[in-house]
Amino acid sequence: MREERADFDFNNFESFERTQVEKKFRCPYCHEKISMVMDVSEIGRHLYIEDCEVCCRPIEISYSADRGRLFDFTARSI
Repeated sequence: MREERADFDFNNFESFERTQVEKKFRCPYCHEKISMVMDVSEIGRHLYIEDCEVCCRPIEISYSADRGRLFDFTARSI
């Protein structure tokens, strides 16, 4: 049985942009080191609320994304 394989150009990685980036930071309440996955597929400023995985208190997450990169990340208590 022959295995089907799609052609892939390993020299052309520029066509693949990251859509998610893991960001590690300290919770503004409990100061434990936590991480969250940010969606960087949409260009622009993003703002949302997510609970700390340790103390469960709400954190306001704010960041900018452009071409698969994360910029201006802030995590603050609300």
